[in-house]
Order: sequence, then C-alpha cells, then structure tokens
Amino acid sequence: MFLTEGIILFILGVLAIVVPPIATIAVEILIGWLLLVSGIVGLIATLRARGAPGFGWSLISAVLGIVAGIVLLAWPLSGALTLTLVLTVFLVLEGVVSILYALEHKRELSGRWGAMLFSGVVDLILAGIIFAGLPGTAAWAIGLLVGINLVFGGSALIAMALHARNITPTSTT
Repeated sequence: MFLTEGIILFILGVLAIVVPPIATIAVEILIGWLLLVSGIVGLIATLRARGAPGFGWSLISAVLGIVAGIVLLAWPLSGALTLTLVLTVFLVLEGVVSILYALEHKRELSGRWGAMLFSGVVDLILAGIIFAGLPGTAAWAIGLLVGINLVFGGSALIAMALHARNITPTSTT
C-alpha cells in the first residue's frame, strides 16, 4: 500500500509542478468545498441540538464555514494569500513530523530513513521559500510547492516500501 500511495503522490506531484497555477486553483477549490460541506453539516447538527451548550458559538462556526467555502468557490484566487500562509504553516509542521518519523525509523527498522529525513528538510525549505516570496508568489506557490512536496513525499514512501520488501521478520530486531 505504501508503494501504491508513493507512486500516486509522485505522479500528482509532477502534474502540480508542470502546471502550478492550475494546481493552486484546484487546491483552493477543494478547500472551498471542504469548508462549505463541513459548514452545512455543522449547521444541520447545530440546529438539531438547539438546547446544547455553546449553541450560539456552534452556529457562528457553521456559518463561517459556509461563508468561507462560498467565497473560495466563487473567487478562488482571492484566497491565495491566506491559503499560502496556511500552506506555509502546514509545510513547517509536516517537515518537523517527517523528520521525527525518519528518526523513529532509524531506531526501529528502515534502512531508508534518510529519504524521509530529506523529505522533512525539503518541507522546511519550501516553507521558507513561500514565506520569503509573499505576496507575489501566492498565485503559483501553492500548486508548485504542493507538487514538490508530493514528489518528495511520494519518493520517500516508494523508497521505504521497496526497502521493506527485502526485510524478513527476523531482520527487524
């Protein structure tokens, strides 16, 4: 499964790198739909539980989700700067988690932990590039950097999956 996931991530990453403006818009539209659907579900759940504590706050949260989703779907480029900042935070967190994941694999079993470590370092570098180029990079940065992230993350998963095929249960100790 890791090999399949890695191959799919790699292919999607290459596509995003080739056409970053389209990938940027695709990411924003996806987030718009996620916010809209989650807002609608939240609104329905909130209205069904009118007597629950925090009803007003829950109602506000649901309406905000709906409004944010509609704005991103109606004007996907208007949210590019905000989503670029969110992506920066994501890449920082993803980079740190990937590095910690790699270090855990180094201690446990995987001979390819360096690929995951490298992927985490690349995520941190990408976050720095995004932040340094704002606001001018917002229109294309999301698509390009998500693509690069997918290529490196997919490559790391492919490397780890291929290495794991050669490990016997007794060689993990």
